[in-house]
Amino acid sequence: MSVLVLHRFPLDPFPYDRWLADHDGGVVMIAARDCVERGGEQVPEGHGGYRHLEIVDSFDDDEDITRRALALARRHGVTRVIAHHEAELLRAALLRERLGLPGPRREDVLPFRDKVLMKRLAAEAGIEVAAHTVPGTADDVRAFARLHGLPLVFKARDGFGSIGLRIVRTEEELADHLRREFPAGAAPREDVLLEAYVPGRMCHVDGLVAGGRTVLSCPSQYQYDLASYRTDRGARIDLTLDPDDPVATRLVALTDRLLRVLGAPADTAFHAEIFHTPDDRLVLCEIACRPPGGRIRDVLKAVYEVHPVEYAARAEAGLPLPALDGLPPGALLRPLRMAGQALIMKRPGEVRAVPRPPSEPYVEFYGVFARPGQRLGPAEISSDFLAAAVLTGDTRAVCEERLRAVGRRFEREIVIT
Repeated sequence: MSVLVLHRFPLDPFPYDRWLADHDGGVVMIAARDCVERGGEQVPEGHGGYRHLEIVDSFDDDEDITRRALALARRHGVTRVIAHHEAELLRAALLRERLGLPGPRREDVLPFRDKVLMKRLAAEAGIEVAAHTVPGTADDVRAFARLHGLPLVFKARDGFGSIGLRIVRTEEELADHLRREFPAGAAPREDVLLEAYVPGRMCHVDGLVAGGRTVLSCPSQYQYDLASYRTDRGARIDLTLDPDDPVATRLVALTDRLLRVLGAPADTAFHAEIFHTPDDRLVLCEIACRPPGGRIRDVLKAVYEVHPVEYAARAEAGLPLPALDGLPPGALLRPLRMAGQALIMKRPGEVRAVPRPPSEPYVEFYGVFARPGQRLGPAEISSDFLAAAVLTGDTRAVCEERLRAVGRRFEREIVIT
């Protein structure tokens, strides 16, 4: 009667063995060696606190991972399958179908993984989305560009972590991109989503659905361009919005509506990205049915004293959620404080110096993910940080001031040659 976890992350920040310790059958986990080592951790020997811990080199071999998962599920009497990495959501759904287990099926997950289906369902429900198409050829791209102009946004139809995201701003950039990605004579593509550029600030809403109702919904706003993670050398600031901010109220309402339109699973975390345009429109970018990535999970823990991944796992495993005891029907958990994150991306070069740890009492998390003498390549994903800090404040203004001060110190103290 155990729980199977498909895990594509480092181990230390995700102690599923402790989070689900009150589950009768324990936790069986498949973890990826490359993700553990990328997080600067030693690959453990033995099973630790898990009923079974199986380390694979990577999750790249789909057939092997599925075969291992099925064998472990049958050997250990698995009754639930949990996956919180976006690339594993469909695999987990298919495993549930093959094993006859409760939880989201493929049709439940697909609207959150196929961005074309997602935008079609949202638009049919009256939710504004960016103009978009699936361009098979370079001619399709040029036709879309004539209609909507530049910039254009290219992304993987089922992408995550901004991998493959490219904003093309000039005719020269467009011609170069087409030569590389849509060469003459190649078969038409179906894996690329092309969107018209939406101006404005990107907001995100992160939360939890438990028992079929939204119980936590936290609106925040990136203070940087999400797509610039490979080239951004400065501090990237992201912080929560005041709950009484009219834009925050609208973001929460739109996200709740979107979850219903897409048929969100009864127990799931979510991460929605929504543009707030200069003319005050809210335009859907995309939404995922998994916990937030990067350090957003630490921000939510600081704001609500609830770890979003822990509570998502407990909800999916059918375990109690103590923080929700006494929460009235239809109500949301109230934030206890404001919080945000200051981030520095990895970039190519040799690390000569890293920032000293901050000592202020309002620092909820601090991490450096490189060491002096280490040679780095470019950031490969939007959460490929060199340094990160999560700070709190009684108000959003205080929180932002603290974040920018730490960000400036990061910029001064990090030396990469």
